[in-house]
Amino acid sequence: MTITIATMQSHISADVGANGRNIRHLMAEAKAAGARLAHFPEGALSGYVKSEIKDWADVDWSALQGELEATAACAAELGIFVVVGANHKQAQPAWPKNSLHVISDRGALVGRYDKRLISHAEATSWYAPGNAPLMFEVDGYRFGCALCIEIHFPEIFMEYARLGADCVLFSAYSDDPMFAVQAQAHAAMNNVWFSLSTPASSASLPRALIGPDGYSYGQTVETGHGSFVCGKLDRGDPRYDVALNKARPWRASARAGAFDAEASRSLRR
Repeated sequence: MTITIATMQSHISADVGANGRNIRHLMAEAKAAGARLAHFPEGALSGYVKSEIKDWADVDWSALQGELEATAACAAELGIFVVVGANHKQAQPAWPKNSLHVISDRGALVGRYDKRLISHAEATSWYAPGNAPLMFEVDGYRFGCALCIEIHFPEIFMEYARLGADCVLFSAYSDDPMFAVQAQAHAAMNNVWFSLSTPASSASLPRALIGPDGYSYGQTVETGHGSFVCGKLDRGDPRYDVALNKARPWRASARAGAFDAEASRSLRR
């Protein structure tokens, strides 16, 4: 059993209508490339604070909701899953959340991941943190979600490995090339696929699809609306045999203390 995903590098602006149209064009192109799931950057639909958004008072939340609904309708029409970054409004006086919205191939919102480990600037001026991981399943593959500065916290990705994730969908609004290095490390250490989605403006941090061995792969598709990497997740691929069938279960046993227990039994003998 395999699944093809598209890791997007989309254009992001202060115009949510333009963002929505760009996203839907790329969704159609991902579908044409055989993708079952399209993964977009942090703030892809809404824009990101301090960049496209200077003040919450300037945000047209109804327009953002309309674009989210149009994106959901497009997902249903195309028959693909979509994971898209967009701010989520809460009842005042609570600040909004920085979120990834998971939309099914029937156009239903099946989950929302709220960024848990936020920066000092976000915590003091912009966002309320989330409090839970998010896992969802497509065609037998399990996906976890993470956002931006969370790349600096290995416990996020170790947690998803413990929960049985096959792939982590990581969205960022950043141009720091170190994020790509860290993404490869998290993939290799936890033996999970890793999808790194970034804005088209991030010249130093391109989008990437990374295998559970830590190496990037996939086919790059360049379009007038952005670019993406398309690739299969395939548990039966021989190049991932060691990572998935040997390293991952061995590391899980080691972390659970299995070898400490064996050492204790050996000493008693």
